[in-house]
Amino acid sequence: MDYSYKQLMGADVGVLKKLLKVFGEAFNDVKTYQDAVPSDAYLGSFLTKPHVIVLTAMQDTEVVGGLVAYEMEKFEQDRREIYIYDLAVSEYHRRKGIATKLINELSRIAKDRRAYVLMVQADKGDDPAIRLYESLGIKEEVYHFDIPVD
Repeated sequence: MDYSYKQLMGADVGVLKKLLKVFGEAFNDVKTYQDAVPSDAYLGSFLTKPHVIVLTAMQDTEVVGGLVAYEMEKFEQDRREIYIYDLAVSEYHRRKGIATKLINELSRIAKDRRAYVLMVQADKGDDPAIRLYESLGIKEEVYHFDIPVD
């Protein structure tokens, strides 16, 4: 199967909406990704933010995977980190190298932006994601805390 890869820009709101559906299905969390989809104006603005990177994998016009990442500028040195917030591939298209290709494309973009590392987290028990990330980088044991905002 032939796949194409694209970095989304402000005019690609329709493609981003398709990616939201992929995320909802892949994460078994359709409610989060489909019940309150932002307006086209919001999504278009989101895609134009310089620190936002959205990549998609497509088969013809079907979005089969993608990732959303954020560039974080560091203060201790003139460098950046890129955090992969969401990455998913539709079930039928998994195990075909799509996630690896998306990460490799993000790595190319990161290099152009003078980033020194890509970061991603995987939930315990998400063995396919953990195997993928272990094949590409170094695993660190860390704790993640959600601190509520009143």
